[in-house]
Amino acid sequence: MMSLIQILALLLDVAFFIMIVHIIMSWLINFQVLNLRQPLVAQIWDGLNRLLEPVYRPIRRMLPDTGALDLAPLVLFLVIIILRDILLPNIAQSVAY
Repeated sequence: MMSLIQILALLLDVAFFIMIVHIIMSWLINFQVLNLRQPLVAQIWDGLNRLLEPVYRPIRRMLPDTGALDLAPLVLFLVIIILRDILLPNIAQSVAY
């Protein structure tokens, strides 16, 4: 049971890292540091969007419309942090007893 908790923690850490890469890349694209006409940048951006948009979409439906400000990544960050730092240690502690 403990190994399942460790695998879940690892998956949450990977998701957290992927989201950070996506957010930083979106900033770099918006500030024109990166250019989507470069094939490698376009492929990475497309892959990250295909990976994260299905997760963001249900969150965006629940949130109020804020115009250009997208709060879905922030909500997902909070969910991942809560799962990783609060719930998983409590579950691991209850399984250990």
